Amino acid sequence: MRVLLFTGKGGVGKTTAAAATGAKIASRGSKTLVLSCDPAHSLADALAVPLGPEPLEVAPALFAMQVDTQRRFELRWAQVQRYLAGLFARGGVDPLQAEELTVLPGADEVLALLELRDQAASGRWDALVVDCAPTAETLRLLALPEALSWYMERVFPTHRRVLRGLRLTRLGGPALPGDAVLDAVGALHEELAEVRRLLAEPAVTSVRLVLTPESVVVAESRRTLTSLALYGYRVDAVLANRVFPAGGGDPWLASWARTQQAQLAEVRASFADIPVRTLGYRAEEPVGLAALREVAAELYGPDDPLGPAGETVTAGELVTVGADGDGYLLQVALPLADRDGVALARSGDDLVLTVDGHRRMLSLPSVLRRCRVDGARLAGGRLAVRFTPDPAQWPAR
Repeated sequence: MRVLLFTGKGGVGKTTAAAATGAKIASRGSKTLVLSCDPAHSLADALAVPLGPEPLEVAPALFAMQVDTQRRFELRWAQVQRYLAGLFARGGVDPLQAEELTVLPGADEVLALLELRDQAASGRWDALVVDCAPTAETLRLLALPEALSWYMERVFPTHRRVLRGLRLTRLGGPALPGDAVLDAVGALHEELAEVRRLLAEPAVTSVRLVLTPESVVVAESRRTLTSLALYGYRVDAVLANRVFPAGGGDPWLASWARTQQAQLAEVRASFADIPVRTLGYRAEEPVGLAALREVAAELYGPDDPLGPAGETVTAGELVTVGADGDGYLLQVALPLADRDGVALARSGDDLVLTVDGHRRMLSLPSVLRRCRVDGARLAGGRLAVRFTPDPAQWPAR
């Protein structure tokens, strides 16, 4: 099975690109699900077919659905919601307000990930094509499994023991969460760990960046590539949409075409290791399967729309560790990163890496936990962090 995630700045045509790609894959005989995780769903509009929270066959081998996060919240979080509502009620909060307050921040992103995981685990599909939210929301979505995993592995076990101890010793006071609530949170941890394994598997999952050849959009796409690499996700294609044809007698169109060609040259130079595919500005909005198939034919031609699995964003692995003289070198792929936007810190057994406001906690392998950070450099799209053994933690030889 392959998973393709489509994202880009709002309004660049990612839904059209995702739906067209799904239609092309299905036309080649692969059972395909196009799944919309964007809270502002427009997949049904692109396909010109009403969609709901269950997969609907819209053409032979092609299915589509829009994630209903409210429905999934009610199904998956009933225990947690009841506990929180009771807690607010004890504090004198109006029941209707209490119900609103129990909608956890970030729940939409969590439930979208769980729907993706459930569909992948169902074994029904040869390909999953995901129409993600605009870039900023997608980055939060893709960072979520690892961030929550870090919290659950380091904080939740202690938190759970403390709560159970309090239940044994308290005679009154606020209600403490029962085992059913704690088990629900623990189950979430396991499910998100499965999501992380699915999304970070290069032979299965890759991201496609959709952009228009405009300076603001291209700049955001460059930052997005860096952030995706930071979280360990691979980009296997850049799709440039709404490209004006060169030539013609209209000075206004000719000016736009020249500007776009300059931006496309910048895109090809910036994303040098990644295929860049272009899609012309169409005379009519591509709505419906027939129009989407034309879009796919222009984007991919005779090529396989699934593309090669495991294509990298830069040469080499995203994260590597190796010996370096009397120490070790940990390298992280950060294509297009700017030195001024990168910050590095050590926190116990983790390396805290921040790039343009996006933070990742890298759990260090055991050998590096007994080392000190001895410098770092950013060159050629890779951050290299040098570690030297800490004499206090290594036995004398």
